[in-house]
Amino acid sequence: MKVRPCRLNSSGFTLIELVISAALMALILVSAYLCMSACVSSQKLIEPRIEAFQSARVAMAIMAADLRAACPLSKEFQFVGMRRTLGEVEADNLDFATHNYTPRRPREGDFCEVSFFLQPDRESGKFSLWRRRNPTIAPDPLSGGSREEIARGLRGLRFEYYDGYEWYDTWGEAEGNGKKQSSLRDQPNLSGMPEAVRITLWFESDSRSKTATAPENEAPEPPLRFETVARLNLAAASSGSSGNGSSDNSGQATPGTTIMGRN
Repeated sequence: MKVRPCRLNSSGFTLIELVISAALMALILVSAYLCMSACVSSQKLIEPRIEAFQSARVAMAIMAADLRAACPLSKEFQFVGMRRTLGEVEADNLDFATHNYTPRRPREGDFCEVSFFLQPDRESGKFSLWRRRNPTIAPDPLSGGSREEIARGLRGLRFEYYDGYEWYDTWGEAEGNGKKQSSLRDQPNLSGMPEAVRITLWFESDSRSKTATAPENEAPEPPLRFETVARLNLAAASSGSSGNGSSDNSGQATPGTTIMGRN
């Protein structure tokens, strides 16, 4: 009796199957790499913008809080907003007083002189937003006090002023009350306080330092623009208390009062 050898049923992959499997694996790895690269690129693009949004939110909250409690700075300089440019950058100045201040030393009240302005950094050349505060009544209300940096990486700062009828680019006079009454009638933004201030900030899209490998001919990214309007809640009370008299119902003013009409 002959015994036949038992053959085991062995199975394996053919060359075509191996090639197809390798191609599918390579396709999966390439897709995973592209997804990971897109996530990293998006993170690098979003992170600096998040920083700009946060800086703009904090800066506008600080300025709006001071403006909502704004009051006349002095008899000569009640509220001064000047148009200014540093090179090609809009860098307006704003000087006023506010009651949004917590006394820190004896004999201090809630009155504080405030200024907002842009100043470039000497090393990097980038602009920063600064605030000057002086809780004392100084002989020169436009100087003195301490300064603090609020935000970095700005590309511009603009203030606009609303008197209840129109918006103005400037407000008040840095030289004091030297205008005549006829001039004040034609230009109501030369005295008193505005009813609202529109704040516009421009921030760099990427405030971090550029890498050395970045191409020189690469077009700069447009700045991020943020805008808000702050209403001066004490403006009406300040203008009412600063008047020397009141007018009756017939439209005739009492002595010491000037009626300012609008066309």
